[in-house]
Amino acid sequence: MSAAYRQLLDATIAHLEHLDAQGVRSVPVLPATLAALTKRSAPAASVPARAIAPVSSPASPRPVAPAPTPGAERRLVSPRSAEPESFAAAFEGDAADFAARPAVVPIPTVNPLADKPLPPRLDPASKVLAFAALQQRVLACQQCSHLVAARHSVVFGVGDPDARILFIGEAPGADEDLAGEPFVGRAGELLTKIIGAMGLGRESVYIANILKCRPDMPGGAPGNRKPRPDEMATCNPWLHEQIDLIQPEVLVALGSTAVEGLLGGTVGITRLRGKWQSYRGIPLMPTYHPAYLLRNQVISEKRKVWEDMLEVMEKIGLPISARQRGYFLNP
Repeated sequence: MSAAYRQLLDATIAHLEHLDAQGVRSVPVLPATLAALTKRSAPAASVPARAIAPVSSPASPRPVAPAPTPGAERRLVSPRSAEPESFAAAFEGDAADFAARPAVVPIPTVNPLADKPLPPRLDPASKVLAFAALQQRVLACQQCSHLVAARHSVVFGVGDPDARILFIGEAPGADEDLAGEPFVGRAGELLTKIIGAMGLGRESVYIANILKCRPDMPGGAPGNRKPRPDEMATCNPWLHEQIDLIQPEVLVALGSTAVEGLLGGTVGITRLRGKWQSYRGIPLMPTYHPAYLLRNQVISEKRKVWEDMLEVMEKIGLPISARQRGYFLNP
């Protein structure tokens, strides 16, 4: 894939993610544009072949995944079906090592907090007091008047303050704003299943967001919008203090906005996904946001996220079974 093609692809994905954040659920594609895209992408032998089709309107039926062959001990999930009981139950293959990972590709760090060293660890009693004091300060925050006026809750974070893994999303949505807890909607349910497939639980990791308040929607419009850079810069010190206290072994950035909030700058998540970064000396794994998997229920995309989680598990020395290594492998 040429550099120009990659740049165009990243820009297109970034634009579609922006539209999605604004609540846009379909984009019309002219037949002539579709034909040109199909013709242009065909010679790229290094790109996995995938069909390009116009985005269907909400009323149009979506294709259903083919039924498994008789006797096969696997289940395919159609795009309309609900998530299975566990993240990995959708598709399991034979035990096999996942593909060789690309080399670390560090990106320039713009956030001035990203290189600040961690302070000494607190003793358990002092940590409990400091965490409680931090939470009270965050809940009372009034720095962004427009967010204060629109919010229902301040979403501090949830989980184990001694967690080895800290998952970071971008901002609360409507469900999170009402509940006062991050990742409680459909994307949160899927994140919980991913954590469970790792052999962990929500109570044994920590989950937080770049922004602690839901971004306000102009005129009360439905949907969510991406946090602005000034909002992230204002709220970033709160997450910075959470990291000070938790000091996890690994950070997992869920989506491009989380990466942008931590490191600064804008780099498409398709380019960064699966490539280790560093935040304050802590290994940082960028991966797709669970909401992306809900919109794009393709086995290969789930496998990419799962490979990132295998990397995280290996990084901190969690045991990985042959069955776990086989999740989402093609027959």
